[in-house]
Amino acid sequence: MRTQNHGGVMGVIGNEADFAYPHDLGAGAGVARWQLRVYGRVQGVGFRPFVYRRATERALVGFVRNDASGVIMEVQGSLRSLRAFVDALYKEAPVLARVEHVDVRELKVKQDVRGFEIRPSEGGRINTSIPTDAATCNECLVELFDARNRRYRYPFINCSHCGPRFSIIAGMPYDRHKTTMAHFTLCGPCADEYGCPENRRFHAEPVACAACGPRLALWDANGQEQAAKDVIAVAFGLMRDGATIAVKGIGGYHLMCDARNAQSVAALRRRKGRLAKPFALLALNVASCKRFAHISASERELLEGADRPIVLLRKAQDCDKWLAGVAPDLNRIGVMLAYTPIHYLLFHEAAGRATGTKWLGRPHDMLFVCTSANPGGEPLVTGNEEALSRLNGLADFFLVHDRAIVSRCDDGVVRADAKGRAWLRLGRGQAPSAIRLSLSGPPVLALGAMLKDTVCVTRDNEAFVSPHIGDLENRRAYRALDDAAASLMALTGVEPQCVAHDLHPDYPSTRFAERLAAQRGIVQIPVQHHQAHVAAVLAEHKVSGPVLGVALDGVGYGLSGEIWGGELLWLKGAQFTRLGSLSPLPLPGADSAAREPWRMAASVLHALGRADEIPRRFPGAAAGIVTSMLERRLNTPSSSSAGRLFDAAAALLHVCTHASYEGQAAMMLEALAAQSPHIKAYTNGYVLKNNHLDLLPVLDFLRTCVDPPAGAAIFHATLIKGLEEWIMQAVEATGVARVALAGGCFANGILREGLRTRLERRGVAIYRAARMPPNDGGISLGQAWVALHALREGM
Repeated sequence: MRTQNHGGVMGVIGNEADFAYPHDLGAGAGVARWQLRVYGRVQGVGFRPFVYRRATERALVGFVRNDASGVIMEVQGSLRSLRAFVDALYKEAPVLARVEHVDVRELKVKQDVRGFEIRPSEGGRINTSIPTDAATCNECLVELFDARNRRYRYPFINCSHCGPRFSIIAGMPYDRHKTTMAHFTLCGPCADEYGCPENRRFHAEPVACAACGPRLALWDANGQEQAAKDVIAVAFGLMRDGATIAVKGIGGYHLMCDARNAQSVAALRRRKGRLAKPFALLALNVASCKRFAHISASERELLEGADRPIVLLRKAQDCDKWLAGVAPDLNRIGVMLAYTPIHYLLFHEAAGRATGTKWLGRPHDMLFVCTSANPGGEPLVTGNEEALSRLNGLADFFLVHDRAIVSRCDDGVVRADAKGRAWLRLGRGQAPSAIRLSLSGPPVLALGAMLKDTVCVTRDNEAFVSPHIGDLENRRAYRALDDAAASLMALTGVEPQCVAHDLHPDYPSTRFAERLAAQRGIVQIPVQHHQAHVAAVLAEHKVSGPVLGVALDGVGYGLSGEIWGGELLWLKGAQFTRLGSLSPLPLPGADSAAREPWRMAASVLHALGRADEIPRRFPGAAAGIVTSMLERRLNTPSSSSAGRLFDAAAALLHVCTHASYEGQAAMMLEALAAQSPHIKAYTNGYVLKNNHLDLLPVLDFLRTCVDPPAGAAIFHATLIKGLEEWIMQAVEATGVARVALAGGCFANGILREGLRTRLERRGVAIYRAARMPPNDGGISLGQAWVALHALREGM
């Protein structure tokens, strides 16, 4: 608890529920009047009706309203009731709310005031969190499947506890006229609910019913609406018969088909040009997943949470046999549970329109592939006409609706283990949540890097990171970056005074930053890629340094234009020093080496003096060319990339020689290594010299290994042991025993947990990404953190 002075009147700021009141605030007996300002996620979550109920229960009088900073209220009554009321704000807040703190100011008691009211919102400087989209709540599900309820089977049912938020907001404060529901005029019954403080739909901005709200339609591939008495029933029948349907959801479109139909799954792969990259599954409930996946308590909590991300579950023994082609050659499968009324209605059809809601908890055979609807490398599709043009040839039919999507928001992806969670993609429900920082400064806009891009905006001591945008490889993605930045600035009320970006001069995000800085006349701060990776972890944990950072990823632009990717750094504030790196290897064909892991195996063979083995191991016309390139050092830039080491190991074991998606070789290698969890490191499998960690010895062993699972496990164990010794040398040399682990390679659970365990046993404090992805999805937060420190330090 800490106190502040508000114009001579003492106030308090509580932290969660454990705070005490200073003796000079409302001291003594009798009646008092307090002004309470509540900060956090308190708009769009049913907070005002909650306040109304708690105030009236305690016979308090006054009012509550939304404003740009959050929720403000004046309450008057006995001191005992007032204190109990403030405690309730923390302890009993609605499930979607997050109360960060409450400012309390004592006012003069008013005479002859009665009742408690909810007043209209007021504007001002925006200083509140942005409400996020939430899965359909249990109360709405009861109504959805009650034949006597007027919202029976209505595909857009919602209330204050669930439904779309961020995806439909055009401005703050969060009111209906600032959402895409503005042009849907409420019918009488809905207006009554919307205006009644005791009703859970009081000021639920997306509230609607079949008489006044959005409607579904089914279009064929040419955009012709199909005559259907029940659109859901027809759509389900089409998928059951093998069709792929583009389904408009909360934050964008999905491509959906019957996951149990191997021919449908294979057809979707062909259409999307997605040869091996795993698809996500949509299941009704946890009980339906237990036949094909193992589910821990922490994974169940994630699956059933209000944000409903895709959770990467360990496959059961017969998973691939039952779900052929969904997630080939991997030991995990991505699953999310139904989270929109449309999802539930499709499962309701599959269940034969069972009565009541008991069927919702029972295992169900129906499973859908539910993958983001976007042509390869392009942003998620959100508009109806856009879907017809961009998804032409991908979908047989389109399940559309007329509620517009303001902000695209893909599904989040997360992996859980006994020691925590690793977010691989921020999406619906997780972003743009506020991350509290340990320092304040001028507003910063950070634009991320190239792959898995996000943007970040800071406001005072908060950072808001956008949902996943994607890879900035085409014009549509560049426009999506522009849209995401503009939306986040508008919703946070921020006019940035600084723009931060990657050091790489040719990234689209860098060019965007240059244009923005010139247009607005603001400071431009480039941030080295791996410094930003580590800084993102430090921002989450409020660590300014000094600290050691290990950044392991695929590629990043070095200080002098080199290709980094396996870095040991010392950091403090905006400063960093490169202490060492993985020993560089040539990249034959540069970027081609990331798409063809065999090229990295060839690079290793050349470094081992075995270039003559390249054509024999990897027969083909390109083998001779690559050998010549390596010998003549043509188009073979050196890189310290950890990602390319995984590629080399996978190709030497003939696990993956050609990758059809980013990270495929590493993911397949990890899946094999998981089969042999107790294998130890290869003796003398690495060399430490001049602060460089060289893994050539263990790669030389893999050259002759005939047991891929054992070889994969040995590679992981040796890498972990080598990293441990490398880091401990730096700990002893610098006296810094705090280490942040960052970069996309730490999405690998074996590496992440193995290294953490070893270092903690040796007394090292470990920090790792918790709410942010360790991969490039967290880069924007790290850039903003470095920029704030640079502005403070006058760099």
